[in-house]
Amino acid sequence: MMATKPKLHYPNGRGRMESVRWVLAAAGVEFDEEFLETKEQLQKLQDGNHLLFQQVPMVEIDGMKLVQTRSILHYIADKHHLFGKDLKERTLIDMYTEGVADLGEMILLLPLCPPNEKDAKVASIKEKSTNRYLPAFEKVLKSHGQDYLVGNKLSRADIQLVELLYYVEELDPSLLANFPLLKALKTRVSNLPTVKKFLQPGSQRKPPMDEKKLEEAKNIFRIK
Repeated sequence: MMATKPKLHYPNGRGRMESVRWVLAAAGVEFDEEFLETKEQLQKLQDGNHLLFQQVPMVEIDGMKLVQTRSILHYIADKHHLFGKDLKERTLIDMYTEGVADLGEMILLLPLCPPNEKDAKVASIKEKSTNRYLPAFEKVLKSHGQDYLVGNKLSRADIQLVELLYYVEELDPSLLANFPLLKALKTRVSNLPTVKKFLQPGSQRKPPMDEKKLEEAKNIFRIK
C-alpha cells in the first residue's frame, strides 16, 4: 500500500507554510495542498478539533495533524535525515534556523506594514540583513570551509537559509553582493535535483504576496 502524501492546510500563499513546502520538496516528498480560501473553511477546521491551537499551518502526515511551523519542520527534517547526526549538530541546526526565522519573520510581516512606515521598515530589514544576519551565516561557512552549514551535509538549516536568501534578493538583489560563500551555498542548494525541480515554474512554490493575496489572507484571518 502506498503511503499517503502529506496534506498541507493553508491559504494559497507563502506565509508560514512556505518553509514546510521547501523542506518537503528538498527531501523529494510529494505533497497535496488544501487551500483555505474563506473564513468558513478555517472555522470548519477549528470546530472539528483539527487545529490544536486554532491556527494554521496544519499538516496531515503519518496519521497526525501537526500544527506549529517549527514542530512540523522538525518532524519532516528528522524523518528525512535533514536534522544532523547527533545532539550537537541538531542544536546548531536549530540555532541557525532560529536566526533564519528572525529575519524571515521581518520579511513575512512586511506586507502588513502601514504604507507610511514601509520605507523605514525596508531600510531596517536591509540593515539587519547586511550587518547582523548574513555576516553571521557567512562566518559559519568560512569557519569550517565546508559545503553546508552543519556536518558537511545538507540539513534543513541550509534549505531554510537558501529560501531566505531568495526573499532577501527579492527585496534588493545587491544585498548578497559581499557574501560570496552564501551566494555559493544558494547556487549549490538550488542545483540539487529536488530543489531545482521546486524552483521551476509550475511547481508548488508560491510567488511573492500581491495585494489580492493579501486581501484574501486578511479576510480568512480577519486581520484589519
